[in-house]
Amino acid sequence: MQSFRTEIEDPIVEKDIVELATKIQRFHDGKIDEEKFRSLRLARGVYGQRQQGVQMIRIKLPYGKVTARQLRRICDVSDEYSRGRLHITTRQDIQIHYVDLNRTPELWAELEKDEVTLREACGNTVRNVTASETAGIDVDEPFDVSPYADAVFKYFLRNPISQEMGRKFKVSFSASDADTGLSYMHDLGFIAKLSNGVRGFKVMLGGGLGSQPRHADTLFEFLPTDEIIPLMETVVRVFDRYGERKSRAKARMKFLLKDLGLDGFKELLAAEKTALPFSTVAIDADSYPRVQVATATIPEVTIKDVKAFEQWKATNVIPQKQPGYVAVGIKVLLGDFYTDKARLLANLVEQYAAGEIRLSLRQNILIPFVAENALPFFYTALEKLGFADAGYNKAVDITACPGTDTCNLGIASSTGIAEKLESVIKEEYPQYRNNADVVIKISGCMNACGQHNMAHIGFQGMSIRTKDKLVAPALQVLLGGGNFGNGKARFADKVVKIPSKRGPQALRLILDDFESNGNGSDYAVYYTEKGEHYFYDLLKPLTQIDNLTPEDFIDWGTTDTYKKAIGVGECAGVVIDLVATLLLESEEKIEQAQDAFNNDRWAASIYYSYTSMVNSAKALLTAEKTKTNTHAAIIKDFDEKFVATDKIAIQGGFENLVLQLNKNAPSEAFAKSYMNDAKVFLKAAEAFRTSELQEA
Repeated sequence: MQSFRTEIEDPIVEKDIVELATKIQRFHDGKIDEEKFRSLRLARGVYGQRQQGVQMIRIKLPYGKVTARQLRRICDVSDEYSRGRLHITTRQDIQIHYVDLNRTPELWAELEKDEVTLREACGNTVRNVTASETAGIDVDEPFDVSPYADAVFKYFLRNPISQEMGRKFKVSFSASDADTGLSYMHDLGFIAKLSNGVRGFKVMLGGGLGSQPRHADTLFEFLPTDEIIPLMETVVRVFDRYGERKSRAKARMKFLLKDLGLDGFKELLAAEKTALPFSTVAIDADSYPRVQVATATIPEVTIKDVKAFEQWKATNVIPQKQPGYVAVGIKVLLGDFYTDKARLLANLVEQYAAGEIRLSLRQNILIPFVAENALPFFYTALEKLGFADAGYNKAVDITACPGTDTCNLGIASSTGIAEKLESVIKEEYPQYRNNADVVIKISGCMNACGQHNMAHIGFQGMSIRTKDKLVAPALQVLLGGGNFGNGKARFADKVVKIPSKRGPQALRLILDDFESNGNGSDYAVYYTEKGEHYFYDLLKPLTQIDNLTPEDFIDWGTTDTYKKAIGVGECAGVVIDLVATLLLESEEKIEQAQDAFNNDRWAASIYYSYTSMVNSAKALLTAEKTKTNTHAAIIKDFDEKFVATDKIAIQGGFENLVLQLNKNAPSEAFAKSYMNDAKVFLKAAEAFRTSELQEA
């Protein structure tokens, strides 16, 4: 296996990449179980595609900021290891597809040369920290949230408390009360606030989308900035211990919060505070890198189509709080763009703007710090790249996940129908290029990666079965969602299910009715006044399936007859229940605890020791065919089935042993004694398992 030790300067990153390469080889040699290997690669941004034998690589780009240098590096990697296409996600990441698994360590090493990581872009981890793409330039922001999003990203990257949770954990930062970071649908959402001149955040907890969307609760109306990292650490610790692990459908934070209630959750948060390494973590926003705007002379240009230029300025140019500058929005169809154009874009922003772009939650690109007098030049330059379509963040700008193009969980095409709906709006409703009040989003399945259930008009990929048991692609039509700002929002109603090929008809009916009966109001008011039943009656004729034509059995973007084919979902990894693998994992955690201890990282060492003990207990419970849903249940069940029955002797019980974790401050002395306890327990568990196998 190739070594990367001469390529990577950071020893921690080097170790990560070498470990991935080693585990890939061990997987090929049959020494690592497939499910365990899946969990490991997901935490390193390597995600199985719908197509066999290739991987999707998710590149983690905190709060969507990408420098020109990083963008060129990503382009080089995509050309070398993939097909030159870049896909912007609804979480401000970039994905590249069709990558050979064996080349992923090499790919990762290339990215890290410009400080771009794959680490924890997928899997049961703290995912990419997202933020308003206008952070730092927003005319309404009380302060720039970028330094705080950056600090949270760095603190939780490779943090042992968030490596193997029951499910993924998502965090967002909103620049202002407009809540463009969508705090209400995140596990933790932060909205920038000022209180008597002090910087802080309104904190939203336990939101989520999926088949059962949940609006986040308000945890704090105001929390000072130096308390956000300790708060998030306690939240993640509670989620790790009490969150569901067996049933993936119930393993998100929103379900734990629903079960415990907000007050019950707060009690568990308070119980974790002793274990924190810091009660406050000051974030030095002043040390955050300052923007360096290029000083090159702007070339003179002649605008050929003045009307198109004015339309573009009306929809794609955003005011900045910095005098003399604006931001330019690029509408990226379906979030897909290509490396040849991306390199030229990198050169453009480096020479004539601030040398960076921002990826948006709507799968677009924003260029900050464009001089107002440079707009004609930028329009001309972007037009040559095919990046000057009007309608940035308007109704014509539809969001869609990859769906059945590449995703294992896709049920019906989302990109194909999105492209068709965009063409319908452009050709038949050109006035909607200027309409920001109608947001259209599409997902290929109920997981809502396309965020369909927070849209004004949403579509979710499904299937329908006829009386003759023929299966056709379908769309669930959802209406009435919306973001009202400051953490308040409404999720869309599920109105009807229709054959996919009738999606354009549904959109026409809705927009025609809005034009006729909206009375000049915005769409959200119009929907509220009319109500769900009104739209059910409006769209009901499209639900009939006794008159399907052969075309209805062919999904958008394909010529083949539709077949419902859902693979194994990898959106949040898979729980591993193999006894030997769990005990091996426990040994690895002890090694990590020792390594952290040797580097004076007491809190990290303690958490690795804790994970080792829980894994060891889970291994023995698994052998007994006992359900292992949560860490808390594992701890209690082990006492009941092994300690109380004298199978394994632990003075004071397993719970008291393990939960020393949250009763002691993270000191050198406690980290050492706790690690020794973990080593002793692992030896006892391994001895018990050996004797059990011998008896068998």
